[in-house]
Amino acid sequence: QVQLVESGGGLVQAGGSLRLSCAASGRTFISYAMGWFRQAPGKEREFVAGIERSGANTYYGDSVKGRFTISRDNAKSTVYLQMNSLNPEDTAVYYCAADRSGWVRTTGAYYDLWGQGTQVTVSS
Repeated sequence: QVQLVESGGGLVQAGGSLRLSCAASGRTFISYAMGWFRQAPGKEREFVAGIERSGANTYYGDSVKGRFTISRDNAKSTVYLQMNSLNPEDTAVYYCAADRSGWVRTTGAYYDLWGQGTQVTVSS
């Protein structure tokens, strides 16, 4: 069973950057597609980015395209989310999630495993 632990959140000014990491325990990390989701207070959970098992294909939510980059290092069982040009609308708790199917899906209900979340706050 894979367990997920996010890190890298924090407070940043608008226009700044952060890199989130999600470390997975267990030896089956490579079999999972990985996704990042976020949820702001009073809002629904939103798909941010996803990456397939090999890392060859990535997908992004419309609100982050061109600013965020998802990547993974299967040797380190870690997935990353590089976030650039942050704005206050990016403020949320960010969660990484693992999908046993190996395919990236934008609906959180399909994901089997979730991390505890990391807070990202962007000040104006």
